[in-house]
Formats: sequence, structure tokens, C-alpha cells
Amino acid sequence: MSEAAVLPRPVVRKLPGGVWIVPPTALLALLFFYPLALIARQAFLDDSGMANAAEFFRVLHARFFLNALLNTVTISVAATAGCLIVGLVLGLILAFVPFPGSSFVARLIDTFIALPTFLVTLAFTFLYGSAGMLNSGLMEVFSLPTPPVDFLYSTWGVVLAEVTVYTPFILRPLLAAFSLVDRGQIEAASVLGARPFRIVRQVILPAAVPALIAGGSLCLLLTVNEFGIVLFIGAKGVITLPLLIYGKAIQESAYQVACIIALVNIALSLGLFGLYRLAAGRLGA
Repeated sequence: MSEAAVLPRPVVRKLPGGVWIVPPTALLALLFFYPLALIARQAFLDDSGMANAAEFFRVLHARFFLNALLNTVTISVAATAGCLIVGLVLGLILAFVPFPGSSFVARLIDTFIALPTFLVTLAFTFLYGSAGMLNSGLMEVFSLPTPPVDFLYSTWGVVLAEVTVYTPFILRPLLAAFSLVDRGQIEAASVLGARPFRIVRQVILPAAVPALIAGGSLCLLLTVNEFGIVLFIGAKGVITLPLLIYGKAIQESAYQVACIIALVNIALSLGLFGLYRLAAGRLGA
């Protein structure tokens, strides 16, 4: 009986592990770093392609830029604070005050995440606008010559719309954090005579702080870059950085000025994103 021939096994060459970083790096370079480099380059060149670094510093000291930066920070901080307050109140009610349909209400609030921001703004216009339902009803009942409610076309109208849109980004991590709270501690504190406010302050809130930080930093990031709500409301004198970039680039064709403001907006956004990732990492997300 002849011996069976032993065939050599084919040699499988494995690619070095570092090779797999090339495709995502190339994709990031094409979709992110290259456009960012073009924006940075255009920020230091005038319309004729000549170097003009002085314009960069002139824009940073210009009143229209400083006003837009102040409006952006004011609106984003106020909207984030409103989201934190409303989200915390809603989270406490949905998590610790049992009532029929609480899960349905929580899912209904979640649907705001899927809605475009202009839709909420449009609904606010129908409700609180100059010709909206509220003003029309008040003018008809009290025979008023002018609409009595005019907050919508102001900074506070923008803040209210952003609070409505972005509160679910606070509520979701809060409900997840509240689900981990030991109900036995709450019952023990209640038996020992602690009032509801003290239970919330000493038992519930410490578990909610990481979720509030993560959700708040995400809301701050989103509101800083919000464009649709500010544009759609059209509040007089309320110009934010995204709206200023749009105006300079599209309406005035001042591309160098638009790129300078865009660089500032990008730096601000990346800083806030780093804050969000730090907070999310401590939360365990």
C-alpha cells in the first residue's frame, strides 16, 4: 500500500494590524480634514487669493461677531438650563410618581427627537405668533387692537423652542439613571421621616448628576450649532454664529469672513464635544 502524499499547507499571510487604520483614516481625511483645511485656508485668504491675516483679527474684534458670539452663548446656556430643569422635573414625575400611561408619555416625549426642528418652530408660530391661536383668541375676547403676546420673535422665543426640542436629550439618560436607584433607600428614608424634597436632594439627585452632566453638555453642543430654529423664528436682532456664517457666505458672498467665523464655531463645537465625551465616559456611555 503506497504512502499517501502529504501536500504542504498553503501559507496564509496575515496583514499587519496597522493596515486596517488606513481606510477609516482616508475616509476621515476626505470627508472631514480636507474640508476643514479648505475652511482654514480660506480664512486667511481674501477673495483674490492673496494672504490677508489682518482680516482674521479684524473680524474677531468686530461688533457683529462679538454680538453673534454673545447671542450664541446666551441662548445655548439659557436653553440648556431650561432643558435641565424641565427634564429633571419630567424625569422625577415619570420615574417616581406612578400614574396610568406614564410609559406612553415617556415614549411620546421621545418622538420629539425624531421631529425636524423647524416643525416645532412652525407649531409655535401657529400657537404664539402674531396671528396665532393665542393672540387671535385674546384679541377677539378682549377687543385688543394689537397682539398682546409677542415673546416668540425674541431671544426667549428661540430659547423656548430649543427647550422643547432638546429636553428629551436630558430626559432619556435621566430615566436610565433613575432606573438604577435603589427603591429600598427611598422607602427607608421615607419611613425615617424624610420629606420628599430631602429624599430627592440626598438620595435621587446624587445618582442623577452624571446623567445631568452628560445630557446637559450634549444639549449645550446642539444648541450652540442650532440654525433652523433661529432662522425660522426670525427674531429681530437675534443673530447667532451659524446664522451669521449663513448670512456672510450666502447673502453677502464674504467667504473669508464666513470661514473665519466658521473656524471659531468649529473650535467651540469641538471643545463642547470633548466636554460631552468626558461626561459620557464618566457616566459609562
